[in-house]
Amino acid sequence: MAMVWTSDLNTGIDVIDRQHQRIVDYINQLEDPATRADHQAISRVLEDLADYTLSHFAFEESLQEEVGYQYAKPHKAVHDMFIKRLTSYQHRHDAGEPVVEQLHAMLCTWLTHHIKRDDMAYVAEVGAKAKQVTEDRKEGGWFSRAMKVFRKR
Repeated sequence: MAMVWTSDLNTGIDVIDRQHQRIVDYINQLEDPATRADHQAISRVLEDLADYTLSHFAFEESLQEEVGYQYAKPHKAVHDMFIKRLTSYQHRHDAGEPVVEQLHAMLCTWLTHHIKRDDMAYVAEVGAKAKQVTEDRKEGGWFSRAMKVFRKR
């Protein structure tokens, strides 16, 4: 069953909401290859999902760092645990285990809870500066900071 984006998942930070919606798109892309039992297509979606999620996490963490969000380290720890879970599912899939149904359920549940609990907690602090930070296009701007966080992983 496809995950549906609902308004209660909106953080009010447009760039973050668009990134979350893209993650939902990746989650939903698992359905078609799963019905066809297309192992390679599932692998590609999992790889794309992992790559995009890592870049989203790096972006989110850089915003938190930029504003001095006091819970940035615990938030990053939650991200790191999620990546370990996703990697575990990827390895199980690579080993031939049928994980898509279980993975889809985990992703839908995790993302919903993460947005509503962990992400909504930083909105007041990060939201006020997110527009300013994301519009910063000069050398050393948000993209450079996000890539530094990404490289630290």
